[in-house]
Amino acid sequence: MQYLIVDGMLSGTGIRDAVEGGYIEHDDLGLSSSLSARISSWLACYEESHYEQFQDSKQVGYLDAEGLKICSLLQSELPDSKISYFSNARMMAVPFSPS
Repeated sequence: MQYLIVDGMLSGTGIRDAVEGGYIEHDDLGLSSSLSARISSWLACYEESHYEQFQDSKQVGYLDAEGLKICSLLQSELPDSKISYFSNARMMAVPFSPS
């Protein structure tokens, strides 16, 4: 079983190994091209918000909602993995429970 954390940290891939640390490339996980593209788009939005110091609370809410949706999609593609979410904007883990 893999333990993965979805997060929007700068210079990351959006998916971290929760046990060994470090970021994992999407191709190494065998993600679909649509999920990989969605994560990349989300990371670009996260980067913009980071440089604005996460001042727009509505944008932070969007980023977290999208991050949790990505968790759900990731769980669907990697059903034997345990997925969690970390909000870089709020610097805290946000509960995610697979549906």
